[in-house]
Amino acid sequence: MKTKKTLLHFAIFLAVITIVYNLFEGLASVYFGLEDESLALFGFGLDSFVEVISGVGIWHMVLRIRRNENEHHDNFEITALKVTGTAFYLLAAGLFITSIYNFIHSYRPETTLWGVVIASISILVMWGLIFYKKKVGTNLNSDAIIADANCTRVCMQLSFILLISSLSYEVFEIGSIDSVGSFIIAGLSSREGRETFKKASNRSACC
Repeated sequence: MKTKKTLLHFAIFLAVITIVYNLFEGLASVYFGLEDESLALFGFGLDSFVEVISGVGIWHMVLRIRRNENEHHDNFEITALKVTGTAFYLLAAGLFITSIYNFIHSYRPETTLWGVVIASISILVMWGLIFYKKKVGTNLNSDAIIADANCTRVCMQLSFILLISSLSYEVFEIGSIDSVGSFIIAGLSSREGRETFKKASNRSACC
């Protein structure tokens, strides 16, 4: 059984990986999305920056817990839960807007090859992050870290949507297939945001 100190170190490591990876993924997706006129890839890049917000919230929370070991940790958890909940709502709003815009204008990108590449890499990275975040969050009994894992799971689901839509366009030239899937992911993201804020409220009541 790992000690709490070791788990906190690992939680910081996962948060840093989340932040750094999503920054690079976001920049690459936005660049190639604009270059190839792929709105789905561009929107995916913006959503990567939302995942950065959640990662920063967890990183800050774990640092505060390490520096204030004798204080009650619920206050730190509440703040991190609210940050992650806000990230969920931002993700949902961005997906709704992007999906509607894409559906109305029926953009036809030059190519979606980069969407296939980035989505494939993202699925592998996100799967690993989800697995270890869930494990660390459970061992630390941290609702905030588990909520962050759920945020990463939504982003992985979005990666699958991007992969399917990009492949579909390359093979069948169906440009707006991602719109329906994005609506579904937006609904899931909104639900997770509501659940996250509910957990924050319950912890406030306990305090």
